[in-house]
Amino acid sequence: MIRLKSDSDIRFLRESGRILARLLKELQKRALAGTKLKDLDLFARKFLAEAGAEPSFLNYRPAGAEKGFSAAICTSVNEVVVHGLPTSYVLKSGDLLTLDAGVKYRNFFTDAAVTVPIGKVSEEALNLKRAAEVALDAGIKECYAGKFLGDIGFAIEEVAKEYGVRPVDGLTGHGVGFAVHEDPSVYNFGKRGTGHELKAGMVLAIEPMFTTGSGYIVQNNKDEYETEDGTLSSHHEHTIVITDGEPEVLTK
Repeated sequence: MIRLKSDSDIRFLRESGRILARLLKELQKRALAGTKLKDLDLFARKFLAEAGAEPSFLNYRPAGAEKGFSAAICTSVNEVVVHGLPTSYVLKSGDLLTLDAGVKYRNFFTDAAVTVPIGKVSEEALNLKRAAEVALDAGIKECYAGKFLGDIGFAIEEVAKEYGVRPVDGLTGHGVGFAVHEDPSVYNFGKRGTGHELKAGMVLAIEPMFTTGSGYIVQNNKDEYETEDGTLSSHHEHTIVITDGEPEVLTK
């Protein structure tokens, strides 16, 4: 069931989104060659505590999972698409790192992600990162009341084709606001005029996830999702509100 948010709800979501945007900005400054992933996680925990918020991913256990997520943020490197655990891995030049974070503020949830090139990366990596960024913008531009979820997916898929990359199979965006994940699913492919109609008050996490390879994924022994063929991935995400006018990006 899709739950619409009131003006009062959206006021709290704006603050949640502002905190998340600041967190990701600070994490990007610290995502440098020589940095341990777990140090980024420790910084995120301290930052959110000082902001009066909580990491919504910490201990989150989605349906079907055997255990909750053990970190505050996801740090997905190279072939890891999502759910990357902040381990003792030390970032090195050439890595492609996705920082994915969720914030819970007064029981209101926002979600955002950004892919960060570490040091000097390949042209292939830069093209992939750019594709996900452009696709996110293209998807957001479709977020008007009266349009459809299929319009968002279509716009994202067209960008993937333009850049010669593929949407990751089996992973989607989603509703958000009252919980970490809500209905509806927001696919990174689609047909115009299909799916749920967009209505004012809908809050969506739109998140293009692209790869340079086949698009198929597997779950590794750390419960991370990675590309089956070991190719690079990139993931960009914002939480947006459907309004009676232009879409509002809460996490920008």
